[in-house]
Amino acid sequence: MEIEITGAEMETAMQRYLSYKPLMFSLAYRMLGSVMDAEDIVQEAFLYASGTNLDHVHNPKAYLCKIVTNRCIDHLRSASKKREVYVGPWLPEPLLTSEEHPIPPDLALTHKESLSTAYLLLLQQLSWVERAVFLLREVLQYDYEEIAEIVGKSSTNCRQIFRRAKQAISPSSGQDSERNTKIKQPLKEQTAAVVEQFVHALTSGNMAQLLSIVKSDAILYSDGGGKVKAAIKPIEGAERIAMFLAGVLAKVPEGYHYALANVNEQLGIVAYVNDQPHNVLTFQVEGGQIQAFYLVVNPDKLRHLEAGSVES
Repeated sequence: MEIEITGAEMETAMQRYLSYKPLMFSLAYRMLGSVMDAEDIVQEAFLYASGTNLDHVHNPKAYLCKIVTNRCIDHLRSASKKREVYVGPWLPEPLLTSEEHPIPPDLALTHKESLSTAYLLLLQQLSWVERAVFLLREVLQYDYEEIAEIVGKSSTNCRQIFRRAKQAISPSSGQDSERNTKIKQPLKEQTAAVVEQFVHALTSGNMAQLLSIVKSDAILYSDGGGKVKAAIKPIEGAERIAMFLAGVLAKVPEGYHYALANVNEQLGIVAYVNDQPHNVLTFQVEGGQIQAFYLVVNPDKLRHLEAGSVES
């Protein structure tokens, strides 16, 4: 027997979708490190939930988070073998943080800190369940009873998993109120100032200025995924990084243009060739200098960046 859905029910479902979508995407993107996969999972979760009357669900938000979490874990399991044979460093898909992916106002601070590429890479050290518990507690600020309902474990077990996950990411983290400097990113304004100096130094060929804003032990990760030419191993040291980036800039094809953009809640660089996404470069800034560069050139990870989405 077919179930008829009234216009009012459809409108209620759409309002609920728009209301919960930012939160669901926040969880899925941090779990997967993929914009496109996270968007697919959020849509699938709501399609699945559409067969349930959420008005009769005790905690609709927790219910939807549980669906998203389980689908993310299933996806990670199926993709694990691909990750094992991934060519070169793996980096998360860059996310242009804008109105399309709004941040819930009450979670804006923790969300901005936890969207950086460096933070997302730290999460990759955790198991899938540890990652889910850690994100639900640390970023989305759920209590342990809610987390237990979502991941299907006891609240005591979830507390232990969270403590173990935090210890794995930051052995010296101590109490929950303390933030390890490896995880806590510098202020957005400080990062923006350093990135702008970097762009000016690189484009003007001022190597002395470039080296002054890059830490001597800096490291550059380049993710080509075996699809395009990229450095298979991380490049270490300010001078080697400067030479590598200068060489890349000297070989850019015709039609190349770039723009500064808000990438993962930090100022980054998005480049296009004839309006097709070419690469995205983000940074980790510490103490007024660049500690790490994250260069994504894998075309599969850039497809969601539409031409014109960043003003030149």
